Amino acid sequence: MKARSLFFFNAANPSMKNGGMAMESKMGIYNLIPKENIPQTIFISKNDNPALSLERVLDAGIAFPFIAKPDIGMRAFGVEKINNKDDFQRYFAKTPENFLVQKLIPYTKEVGIFYVRMPGERKGKITGIVSKEFLTVVGDGDSSVLQLIKKDPRSHLQLKALQKKFGDQLDEVLEKNEEFILVPFGSHTRGAKFVDISHKLNTGLLNTIDGICSRMDGFHYGRLDVLYNSLEELSKGEKFSIIEINGAGGEATHIYDPKHSLFFAWREITRHWNYMNRISMLNHQRGHSYLSFRDGRAMLRENGALEAQLKLI
Repeated sequence: MKARSLFFFNAANPSMKNGGMAMESKMGIYNLIPKENIPQTIFISKNDNPALSLERVLDAGIAFPFIAKPDIGMRAFGVEKINNKDDFQRYFAKTPENFLVQKLIPYTKEVGIFYVRMPGERKGKITGIVSKEFLTVVGDGDSSVLQLIKKDPRSHLQLKALQKKFGDQLDEVLEKNEEFILVPFGSHTRGAKFVDISHKLNTGLLNTIDGICSRMDGFHYGRLDVLYNSLEELSKGEKFSIIEINGAGGEATHIYDPKHSLFFAWREITRHWNYMNRISMLNHQRGHSYLSFRDGRAMLRENGALEAQLKLI
């Protein structure tokens, strides 16, 4: 109502398709980020030859294992770790769209950092930080991996997918206190637990993130998903890699910390959409268009169809 446009968010991030709400190319976004802050990434067309594509990946210095993900994707659907040639051929055959291959990042921690910068302002701000705990089971020296999965409601919900992925490996018994990472991706839909660590915001972390985002022309609003070694090093701008940036469609995922109430979530969603609205209106005044109703409706339909396809991978 304030913007007089249902699809006002198109102007939030003028450099991203649809403002980064949906159907944006991940490769297009990687091209906006300073190269030193992202993993080595290669775009693979669905129309390419699988053998030649793999040869191109290996010749570029990306060795097994590596990550494959849809170029246009959502909620970690279709993101897989590729361990060998057979894995790659299977992934190529089943993926419905173009995809990306990324060098595996050695860091074991993931954080989501929400960033907002008003048009015309030199410095932005961080409005939320979430730590992502990968879906993991811990051995007791007696139970099988399968039994451990069934004991935890979070992992039990992923049982069918885990059985398909690990097969007989789930019958193995872990040593006491031995950790087994079931899903190495920080996605809520893949079983990760989100923990709000916004209170750990510091000047160094803000300077690191602002230094990156301020170099991205036309980016004002969104969440950076970052793999890192330690928060201290990340705050110094050391030992980290940005694996994804979500624009207008990005959620302030610290709301999913189990300690927070529904009212907290509503308040944070409202706060962030107010930011996005203000940014979009200011950019609109600078000549950046809103999405038409016709184009916006087509985008949502296309996004729904793609989501259905990706869920099948």
